[in-house]
Amino acid sequence: MKVLVTGSAGFIGGHVVEALEAAGHEIVRLDVREGADVRDATALDRLLPGVEAVVHQAAKVGLGVDVSDLPDYASVNVYGTAVLLAAMARHAVGRLVLASSMVVYGEGAYSCPEHGPVRPGPRSVADLDQGRFDPTCPRCGAALRHEVIGEDAPPDPRNAYATSKLAQEHLAANWARQTGGTAVALRYHNVYGPRMPRDTPYAGVAAIFRSELEAGRAPRVFEDGGQLRDFVHVRDVARANLAALDTPPPPGTLTAYNIASGTPHTVGQMAYALADARGGPRPQVTGGYRLGDVRHILASPAKAGDELGFRAEVKFTAGMKEFAWT
Repeated sequence: MKVLVTGSAGFIGGHVVEALEAAGHEIVRLDVREGADVRDATALDRLLPGVEAVVHQAAKVGLGVDVSDLPDYASVNVYGTAVLLAAMARHAVGRLVLASSMVVYGEGAYSCPEHGPVRPGPRSVADLDQGRFDPTCPRCGAALRHEVIGEDAPPDPRNAYATSKLAQEHLAANWARQTGGTAVALRYHNVYGPRMPRDTPYAGVAAIFRSELEAGRAPRVFEDGGQLRDFVHVRDVARANLAALDTPPPPGTLTAYNIASGTPHTVGQMAYALADARGGPRPQVTGGYRLGDVRHILASPAKAGDELGFRAEVKFTAGMKEFAWT
């Protein structure tokens, strides 16, 4: 199959290209690093003839620094996706695999002993300043138990990046309904692995910790280090894209999947795993926080396993040992 991969020179995009080529697909590349911007309709019109499917990885990523980032997130992620979808319609390209994110959920799933399943709102500055990091029941204030979240959970984006990823999903669903195309949104959880970007305020936490360790500094862990995440290796993410391309949903629809390992770890555990692999220094738990962060998010990858046949293969300990030195 002839496949256009946007963001083809990026961290995840590069691994996706390798996986698709290994499976025998013909790849057309689009990446701003190579002079082609997803917002450039002329470039898309040049690249799309003969393409049968698009794997859309191009995006501005990360939590963001402050509100000055809003125009870039809207321009690259939202407007760029709209330009791409319009070009796909012009060239009758009917299959899309979209890189989405677990950030569309906001906080993960929780249950209250008295009120059952609840979705807590954003954590308050007052609570965070006092070191009260875990959300409480919005009805009675009781401590909550974190649960596994599925794709049917209502979205609750809490930063510019999250809002832009949800907008991408909505645009892709609009495109699918209006053109009869098929769209898959892969909601990546915390992706890590070789060639991960580093030394930028938009880098992922794993890359930031590794950069600190390489410089001989202790990784600085926010909050109390107890934030639960699902760390999924980039080679597994690339395999998920291949599976989504091989198993399209019914025409006219968008289907979302959690792409995760299914085995959560805390941010503190991840920092210690990297420090152990490199021989220190030991992480420093700071008690600091970022307002856009959520406390816990645990994913169920069951739907991706059942419908796409995707199951993560890289185990946390082995993946972190490799990542610590690559």
